[in-house]
Amino acid sequence: MPALRCHLRNQRLRHGVAVGGLVLAAVLGPPGAWAADTPAGPVTIGILAPDGEAQAAQAWAHLGEYLQAAVPGQRFELRHYDLPGLGAAVASAELHFFIANSGFYVGVEAAHGASRIATLQNPQALSPTEAIASVVLVPSGRRELRRLADLKGQRLVAVSEDGFGGFQVAWREMKAAGLDPHTDTAALTFTGFPMRRVLQALRDGQADAGIVRACLLEQLVRQGDARDDEFTVLNPQGGPYRCQRSTRLYPDWPFATLKQTPNDLAKRVATALLAMPTTSDGHAWTVPTDYQPVRELFRDLEIGPYADLRERSLASLARRHWPWLALALLALTAWAVHSLCVNRLVERRTAQLRQAMRERERMEHEARAQQDKLDHLSRLGILGEMSSMLAHELNQPLAAIANFAHGITRRIEAGRLEPAPLLAASNDIAEQAQRASGIMQRIRGFVGKRALRRERLDLPATLRGAVALFTSLQAQAPRVDLQLATDARGDDVHVGVQADRLQVEQVLLNLMKNALDAMAALPAAQRRIVLAARPDGEYFRVCVSDNGSGVDAAALPGLFEPFYTTKPDGVGLGLAICKRAVEAHGGRLWAEPGPGGAGLSVCFTLPRTNPETDA
Repeated sequence: MPALRCHLRNQRLRHGVAVGGLVLAAVLGPPGAWAADTPAGPVTIGILAPDGEAQAAQAWAHLGEYLQAAVPGQRFELRHYDLPGLGAAVASAELHFFIANSGFYVGVEAAHGASRIATLQNPQALSPTEAIASVVLVPSGRRELRRLADLKGQRLVAVSEDGFGGFQVAWREMKAAGLDPHTDTAALTFTGFPMRRVLQALRDGQADAGIVRACLLEQLVRQGDARDDEFTVLNPQGGPYRCQRSTRLYPDWPFATLKQTPNDLAKRVATALLAMPTTSDGHAWTVPTDYQPVRELFRDLEIGPYADLRERSLASLARRHWPWLALALLALTAWAVHSLCVNRLVERRTAQLRQAMRERERMEHEARAQQDKLDHLSRLGILGEMSSMLAHELNQPLAAIANFAHGITRRIEAGRLEPAPLLAASNDIAEQAQRASGIMQRIRGFVGKRALRRERLDLPATLRGAVALFTSLQAQAPRVDLQLATDARGDDVHVGVQADRLQVEQVLLNLMKNALDAMAALPAAQRRIVLAARPDGEYFRVCVSDNGSGVDAAALPGLFEPFYTTKPDGVGLGLAICKRAVEAHGGRLWAEPGPGGAGLSVCFTLPRTNPETDA
């Protein structure tokens, strides 16, 4: 507590009493209005005496005189304590008011319900909210000690571990510098009051650094009890403060009332304090300030009201954080219920999904079966359309067989049994029979009903087989030019595709049959189909072109729609089936004008099995 040495002059005291009396008369009314709510004995005020009881009694004597005059009808008794003594007096409820540093007040506020009614205004600070600090001193000869971090391994001395304006304020700065004074120093010693003992320990070489309240050193220098070059300040701070300091600033001392103090008495004392004139050395009382910075210091150091933060047991954590633990337990319970509901819902939805998938697989299986039937019927339809041509084609080898057989018969009847003509006729009969058998085998393979089977096909070879089958089914087959890609030596480029051979042949036969129908108006000698095939990046492109009448550009997009046809007797399913088959293999089917703008070209693509190695 700063020394309030100067007593009020008699004239100032009388003036203060007069002013205080006017304020009291206006605020509280006549004495009879509050006399019933006053203590029977003396009004006790406990005062912290950091520099000893004698010095505190001298410094605070004027305050007792002023309150005795400003609050008539009451007798005030000022009692001076060290820190433990003041704490015991507050705990035993033997005091009505107390004056102490802001750290002591915050601790009593939390433990005993104290309330501040005024705050001391120190002339050494610009504001009562920034008035208390401490200073860390080292002997001037210790030049190696310049920062707080340099105190690691050194001997440190202070007044008390509970001293707010000394050790605790400096402790926070040391913690910010990465130094724990309890564990990182060689020794931590507490001398007790008065604070001059700290400086004497430095002079005697009993410590390397000491902590005292700010402005004590300047006071001792003014009194001649210390030299201004005797000590060096560690971690000096700037700012609007008239003394050297090593720490940030905190609120000044409060004048506080306790729970057992009558409210009317607290009001009269507070009014008197606020009306008290400024002393000759600049001290005064002002409205209570905010002590939140002190609470933040205690929370940071985990001391005072926040000492339980140091406890790490489950019980202490539960006591400290029970609202959050209850909220967490409630959230956990809600999460468990939610998870259970979600799991039930997932199980139900999973069962529904499995049922839907089974139903979908069943429908897809039925759709594939129906499509296979449709493909089979389509192939039978193609064969039916070509039945007259097929009869003509088979009639040729059969007629030839009959002619050769009659010829052999006549030779035998005529007795001409030369072996050579008979052997030649027999070979011709076998050749024609083999020709008819080949035709029937190709037809049987085309119209035979079997499961879809994808395999690696040599597409050029498949194209040749489809052309051979198509021409064998025609009475007057048109000219079919097969244009295949060749390599540098002129050999065919063998391209592999993963496809069903039967479906590829069906697509080709449909396209060549449509091309033949488109050229019906042309003379037989002028009918020409071009089957061009070449690699196209990752695909193999096949185009079937004719030189017929062609199709209007507006009609091209609808060619592949089901039941769309340009034939008078068509049903419009052939190209739709071709499109589905090509797309099922990962390809594409489209139509465009023929080469040179004449006729029509229908093209499709199939993915190549290995574009880099096909050759």
